[in-house]
Amino acid sequence: MSPLDTFLIAWFGDSLGIILLFNLVIVAPGAFAAGHAVAITWRPWGLIVFYSALLSLLARFLEYALAGGEMWSVGGFLLGWAVQLAAAAFAWRLTYSRQMVRQYPWLYRRKGLLGWEERH
Repeated sequence: MSPLDTFLIAWFGDSLGIILLFNLVIVAPGAFAAGHAVAITWRPWGLIVFYSALLSLLARFLEYALAGGEMWSVGGFLLGWAVQLAAAAFAWRLTYSRQMVRQYPWLYRRKGLLGWEERH
């Protein structure tokens, strides 16, 4: 076992491949969809913090049940939460800015991928 795997197992409860598989490939699309759903219903940004925590718990459970990882790894949970929160926050801002421009075209115009500005 490599020193990197030893470090990851000690701190995050699994190896690098398993962490990437479950956090990025399997659960992150769900976090993106959750961020999109929160934004499309005009809910506040803080709600995705709670949803991403639930998705991080899901990732920990899947790593435990399917890959034999450690279920109660605090480091693994926090890493997963950061990944899920980043995906959900990106989707929320992307959808929210798109909605602001589409719903109020006489007030706002698009400014970059994640922003808008007032029309003069």
